[in-house]
Amino acid sequence: MSEKYAGISVQQICDVIDMLYPCMDDYVYVYDLENDYYYISPSAVKRFALPGAEFNNVVENHTLFVYPDDLGELQKDLDEIAGGRKDFHNLQYRWLSRDRKPIWINCRGTVIKENGRVHYMIGCINEIGTRQKADNISGLLGLSSLKAYFEENFYMMNSGYILRFGIDDFKAINEKLGIEYGDMLLRKTADCISSCLYSDQNLYRAMADEFLILDFGARSVEEALEQYVNVRYAIDRFVEDSHYEAVFTISGGILSSDAYKNCTFNDVMKFSEFALSEAKRDGKNRCWIFNYPAYEKFLKNRRLIQLLRKAVNNDFEGFEAYLQPLFDTKTGKLYGAESLMRFHTEEFGTVPPGVFIPLLEETCLIIPVGKWMLHKSLELCTKIHKTNPDFKISINISYIQVLKSNIISEILSAVSDYNIIPSTVIIELTESGILTPDSRVSKLRSRMKEQDISLALDDFGTGYSNFHYFNDLKPDIIKIDRSFTVKAIENDYEFNLLQLMINMAHSMELRVCVEGVETIAELERIKQLNPDYCQGYYFGRPCPFDEFMKLFVNEQ
Repeated sequence: MSEKYAGISVQQICDVIDMLYPCMDDYVYVYDLENDYYYISPSAVKRFALPGAEFNNVVENHTLFVYPDDLGELQKDLDEIAGGRKDFHNLQYRWLSRDRKPIWINCRGTVIKENGRVHYMIGCINEIGTRQKADNISGLLGLSSLKAYFEENFYMMNSGYILRFGIDDFKAINEKLGIEYGDMLLRKTADCISSCLYSDQNLYRAMADEFLILDFGARSVEEALEQYVNVRYAIDRFVEDSHYEAVFTISGGILSSDAYKNCTFNDVMKFSEFALSEAKRDGKNRCWIFNYPAYEKFLKNRRLIQLLRKAVNNDFEGFEAYLQPLFDTKTGKLYGAESLMRFHTEEFGTVPPGVFIPLLEETCLIIPVGKWMLHKSLELCTKIHKTNPDFKISINISYIQVLKSNIISEILSAVSDYNIIPSTVIIELTESGILTPDSRVSKLRSRMKEQDISLALDDFGTGYSNFHYFNDLKPDIIKIDRSFTVKAIENDYEFNLLQLMINMAHSMELRVCVEGVETIAELERIKQLNPDYCQGYYFGRPCPFDEFMKLFVNEQ
C-alpha cells in the first residue's frame, strides 16, 4: 500500500475518530502495530465486550471480545499483515456483545507502511447481522430504529403503551401462496395498522410478521384495546376487498407503561413478545394484556423445563412412581393400583403433576419419562405379585407417546422383560387428550387386545365427545372423573345421569371405576350406582412403594 499516509500520526487519527463517531452507526478504529496500541469509536464499548475504547496488548485483549471459535482465523490474518504479506484486512467474524452473545461483524482495514515497514492499520467495523434500520417490504423503520427512538425518549415512558401485532399463521400463507404474496400481505397489514394510528404514534416492523406501535401519548390500556379492535376491523375489510384470497387474522399484545418502567429495551421486547405469544396461545385473533404474575409463571415453567431435561439426562433423578390403591366395590378388597408419576427438585420441592406433566408433553420429554415410568411400574408390580399374584397395575400413557413414539412395542417389550402376565396390566389413556380419532390410537388398542392387556379410558366425563370412544376404542374400563363424581353425589339429576352411564357401560360389558371418593358417606352414595371399582382419598392417597406395601399389601 502507498506510503503517502505515513505523515499522519496515530493521535491525529484518534482525534478524527472522536469527531466522526457520533455521526456514524459503524465503528472506526486504528491499530498501531509498532506500539501495540488500539483505538476504536467509543460507541463500540457500549455494544461489545471491549476492555475500553483504547488498549495495549492488542492480540491478547482481543481474546476478551472475539468469539472463541473465530480467534484462530483472526490471528492468522493479523500475522500476515504484521509480516507484510497482506496490505488489506477484510474479515467477517464474530465479536461478543456486552452480555456475551456473538455478533457478526465485517472488519476492513487499510495497512499503512512507512519505509517499507508496517506502521499501522486504519479501518471500519460494521455489523452484518440483524440490526436493520428500515424494512423495504413494509416501508417501515425496523428494530434498530425502534431501539434508538425508545432509548432517546426514555424520559417520556411514564405514560402510554406498547402494542405489538403478529399475523396469525403467516408461515402457512407463505407456503400456500408464495413469498411474493406474503410480502404484499405484510405491506397491506402495515397499511391497515398505519390507518389506525394516532398522529403522535410511531409504527415499526419488529421482525418477520410482527409490528409494534409505540405510544407516549398518555393513552390507557383500554384505548390500546380499542386500537387493536380497529386494526382487526381494517384487516377484515382488506380480506373482504381481496375477495377472500387469503383469509387471515391478527393477534395483539399490550404492554402498559406501568409494566415497563425502569426496564431496558430488551426487557420491553421480551414482555411485549410474551404478551403477543399469550394471545396466540389463547386462540389467536385476540389481544392479551401483559401482567407480571403470568410472566413469572412462564419463567418458572421455563426453569422447570430445564430441570426436567437435567433430570432425564441424569438417569431420571427426582422422578418417582407412587401407587394409589384401587378397590373392588363389591368385595371391598384391593384390586390393584394406579401408578402415578411424581417429581421432586431441590429448587421447587415437590412439583404438582398438573404443572410438570403438561411441560413434559409440551417438550416431548414425556416420551423418555413415560418409558421410564412404564418400566418402573412393572418392576414394582412384579414385587407385589410375590404376595398378591392377581394384583393389577394401571399405567398412564400420554397421547404424545401414542402419536410420536412406538409405544405399543415398548409396552409389549416391557411386559416381556418383567415376565408380567399381560392380563394384570391396564393402560390408561386420558379421554380429554384424544381430541379426534386417530389410526395410531386404534392400532394401539388392537394390539393390546391381542395381548390381553386392558385399556382404561381415564377422566371420563371431561372430554367433548365421550360416547363415540366406546365404539372406536372399545375400552375395558372407563374411569369416572372426580368432577363428575362430586356432581352425582350433590345433585339427583347428575346422580341419575351417572346411573344411566354406568348401566349403559355394563350393558356393553365394560367395567366402571369411580374416582375421587373421599368419605364414607360418598362411598355409600356411590355404591348405589353399582360401579365395579372405586378409587380416592378415602381408600388411600398416592404413596411411595414401601408405604403402599405396608398399608395395602402386607397388612391385608
